[in-house]
Parts: sequence; structure tokens; C-alpha cells
Amino acid sequence: MNSLLRTTRTIELRGSQVDRIPIDLPSFAMAAHLSSAPMDEIFISGRLMAESQINLWKELQHDVILLENGVAALAGALGARVEFYPDSPPEIVEPLLEDLSEVEKLEVPDVTKDGTLPELLQATRITKERVSSKAFVMGRADQGPFSLAAHLRGIERFMMDLMDPGKKELIARLLEICTETVSRFACAQIRAGADATSMGDSIAGPELISPEMYREFARDYEEEVISAVQEEGGLIALHICGDCSKILDQMALTGADILEIDEKADFARALKATRGKSCLLGPISPAVLKNGDREEIISKTREVIDSAREQANLIIGPGCALPQDTPLENIKLFVDTAREYGALN
Repeated sequence: MNSLLRTTRTIELRGSQVDRIPIDLPSFAMAAHLSSAPMDEIFISGRLMAESQINLWKELQHDVILLENGVAALAGALGARVEFYPDSPPEIVEPLLEDLSEVEKLEVPDVTKDGTLPELLQATRITKERVSSKAFVMGRADQGPFSLAAHLRGIERFMMDLMDPGKKELIARLLEICTETVSRFACAQIRAGADATSMGDSIAGPELISPEMYREFARDYEEEVISAVQEEGGLIALHICGDCSKILDQMALTGADILEIDEKADFARALKATRGKSCLLGPISPAVLKNGDREEIISKTREVIDSAREQANLIIGPGCALPQDTPLENIKLFVDTAREYGALN
């Protein structure tokens, strides 16, 4: 069974037709770190991004290749100032909206022209052409609507805006623009050949806002993106890291095909919330994979597989992006363990 079929059937909740649990590696920074070119060159080049990921995949043979260049791509395309560094991922160095009323000046970007978005799409096309069905390619659509809005405004200021009833209309307008931006890029990833796309909306998690605020300001907008991708004929993952336990039921109601969670989430609760609804991706700690010894890495991997084996709706992998300096031998150990111990039939 090839990786494309294995992963697709798992997402479609056909676990009885899968030979083993698929393996995902969110490894954009690690792959770039292992390359000969500096990161500020890699993350603005579709060709170099694709090559770095393909080279790591050739080494490890994981099932899911997740393509991204950090958390600043959509904000940069909308006009936020993004700094690229030779030895670390890019970051937003200055919020775009000094005043929330400036939202009226925002325009939805052209995903084929603006910022690094066309390069990310090129990375998707190249990677899919090169790996074909030997790997499942997920072209990440960067941030979810709420997180993108927070990045554009500045996280602290956006949190204060949410508490001001007089700003609700402007907040709604900002979230509408962000939703359209994410939707267009996510659908473009599918058209570029991605087997699935993904959005990260971690700022909407319970560690920053309440479940009630998630329902009011984030969930409906996530649903719009998810519906747009599914109407395009694609699959989509929703990623909220941190302890998202309190909103797992709400996340499942968005209709996302995959929920990406990390080690802080209640995994038993996640299995219950997604039963018959969606696939889970995660929840291995990147810190364990970076710093853990052999026994800990094997133990954590087996523990997760044992918990999910009966339900068989899991793609196992780190719950968040791997640190760039994660030892390659640790990832090899994780992949080998998951491959050997994750057999389902």
C-alpha cells in the first residue's frame, strides 16, 4: 500500500482498509536547516522549499509531506512587514493595522502574485510531481482567519479589540477579509496538486481566548474556509496547538477532515470527539523528539499508537513543527518505531 492510499483511507475513516498508521512530519524548518542554502533563500523559493522537503523525505520515507515556510506568508501577502533570516524561519516584525479602522484599506491578495504565496504553490506543484503517490502532500494554507487577523493587528491589541463592543463591526470585517484570503490560498493549494491543505488557528485556542469567544469569533470563519476547500474537492486540516481540550467538540463540528493537535490536548477526549467524524493528526511532543532519549521516544510513540489503534483514525506525528535542530537520528527512530509498531492488519 502506498502512502497516498494509506493516508487518504485513514482520513476517510476507512481504517479497516489500511495496513498501518500513516506518519506525518511537519519539518519545514528542520528540512531547511539540513540543506546547504540559508533559510532566507529557501523560504522565498518554491524550488528550494520543495527540494529541502523531498531530500528529507527520501531519507525518512514518511507518508505525509507538509509544505510551509512559517506563519507569516498570508500576513506578508496582505502587506505586513516580514523579516527573513538566514538561520531561522521568517517572522512578522511589525503589525499592519495600527488602528482597527484601517481594515477598510485591506484588499484580499492575489495568491498567484503576492508575497511568497506563488512560491509556496510552486513548492506544492514540484513536490507532487516528484513524489506522485509515494507520499501524501499537504500544502499548508498558513494561518486560519482568527490567527491571521491577530497577526495583522498585533496579538495583544487584537485581544483588547475583542473586549470592546464598539469594535465588533470592524472585527467582523477584518475576519471576513482574512477568511476570504485563507479560502483563496487553501483552494489554490488544492488546484496546485496538494492532496490536502491545512490552516493553523492556534491563537483561537483556549490558552488565549475562551471557548465562548472561539465560538463567536473563530469557528464560523473556520467553517467557511473548510466548506470552500471541500467544494473545491479537497481535504483540509484544522490545527490548533496548545491545550485545545475544551474546544475539541467545537473543532470537530467545523467539518474539518483532519484535526491537528499537540501533546497538551486530552488525547482520549480527542478520540471521542472525532469518532466517526474526522481524522486526528499528532500528538507527539516536538520536545520529546528533539531532546528525548531512545526509550522515551519509543515509549511515547507506542503509547499514542496503542490509544488510537482500535479507532484507526490517526496520522501520527509531532503536534507542532519540529525545531530546526532536531537530531535526525531521533526522527529516524520515531519513524521506524511508528512504521513497525503501527501495523493495523
